[in-house]
Amino acid sequence: MIVKSENSNQDICSEKAFLAVFQRWARPLRNFLYYQLTDLNKAEDLVQDAFLKLWENCHKVAPEKAKSYLFTTGKNLMLNQISRDKTALKFIQKSSTPTAVTDTPATLLQQTEFLQRLEIAINQLPDKQRTVFLMNRLDGLTYNEIAELLGISVKTVEKRMHQALAHLRKIHQKV
Repeated sequence: MIVKSENSNQDICSEKAFLAVFQRWARPLRNFLYYQLTDLNKAEDLVQDAFLKLWENCHKVAPEKAKSYLFTTGKNLMLNQISRDKTALKFIQKSSTPTAVTDTPATLLQQTEFLQRLEIAINQLPDKQRTVFLMNRLDGLTYNEIAELLGISVKTVEKRMHQALAHLRKIHQKV
């Protein structure tokens, strides 16, 4: 990170400036991580970790680079989390024994129906399409904002959105 002046260092390290950065970027960062992980609690934890790293390195980060720093840090933390989760899952699969199911048939049916609808709505979309779709439709971000956050061109965002909508139409017709 390039720091322009000592004054810019003090700006990001002040509680007021840091709070402003937090209020502006915490939610978009959380949503970005949630779309990738599909686990809100993990996404929120990673947002806190990213802001902690920003605070710890505030003297190294220029205020105009705070957003980029947060999203890069958040993405790296997410990749580390995914790696840890995969390792834990492998361990659990190797060490676990089958357990008896205690749910009622009605509960199991409701869970199955819910999971099917959820899978149709979100999980059947390819990751890149799902991310663009959710950032636009749920967060209300423009294509330009999405392109900037993901580091891709606006045309790529448009293409992914078009593909996501086409894919969702196909799924809806099948249901």
